[in-house]
Amino acid sequence: MDLKFYESYKLKYYSMKDAKLLALINILKNMESAVLAYSGGVDSTLLLKAMQLSGIRALAVTGVSETMPEHDFISAKKMAQKTGIEQRVIRTDELRIKNFMNNPPDRCFFCKNELFGKIKKIARKEGYSFMLDGSNLDDMDDWRPGRKAALKHGIRSPLIEAGLNKKEIRNISKKLKLPAWDKPSSPCLASRFPYREKITGKALKQVAKAEKFLKSVGFAEFRVRHHGDVARIELKGNDFKKLLSSGVRKTVTEKLKSLGYKFISLDLEGFRSGRMNEGLKKSSRRIRQA
Repeated sequence: MDLKFYESYKLKYYSMKDAKLLALINILKNMESAVLAYSGGVDSTLLLKAMQLSGIRALAVTGVSETMPEHDFISAKKMAQKTGIEQRVIRTDELRIKNFMNNPPDRCFFCKNELFGKIKKIARKEGYSFMLDGSNLDDMDDWRPGRKAALKHGIRSPLIEAGLNKKEIRNISKKLKLPAWDKPSSPCLASRFPYREKITGKALKQVAKAEKFLKSVGFAEFRVRHHGDVARIELKGNDFKKLLSSGVRKTVTEKLKSLGYKFISLDLEGFRSGRMNEGLKKSSRRIRQA
């Protein structure tokens, strides 16, 4: 990276009081080379951009499987192309892992263990010094078994190291004009299943098609929770009226039934990210301290 450009960039953003962004860039510069587990979400997209600005040797690895929403893969590919950082797409095989399919509360450990294990092989073979993920400070306050997999494989989380939370990440991303700055959170499709309900390829496709349809109707932030033959729709409160209008309600009901659901329900409490984790808060403290 050109030193004069970096210094002018540094002065510009320091004057905007984005000291944490500068800290992030400096953390990365000290690494010299790194592989990023890149999902295309707001967190990993900011980290990808910071890797570009730091000038280090970088590779973005995106794991693709039945659990990844199609639109996430498309956006990840577009953003990687814009930064000029090489993106490597690999196949992950969560559905071959019994402990993942059985969907225990630590399901995410087995998913991330699969991804990070493959990234580690790439990093070692191609001489990258570090492996990174896009975890941020807010992730420390929720049930995140995937963090145990990150620790197991020596994954670093520069956003946490720089002290960045989700709100700060969105603010900085907006200033940098990153397209993902206001992107709703989009965890893997396995998060739509209550713990202990078995996850299958067929059911994942059912959820993916249902959510793709709701998105096409115009809903932006929502979930379709899979409860066997029941589809439980979570929406933001201001979207209730739209869904319950006769035309939309009928269209959504008919479409989801055509996908195999027998009953379509609307959750009156509305959308909340991490809804399936609400009964696990006490356990999550043990995970964070481990």
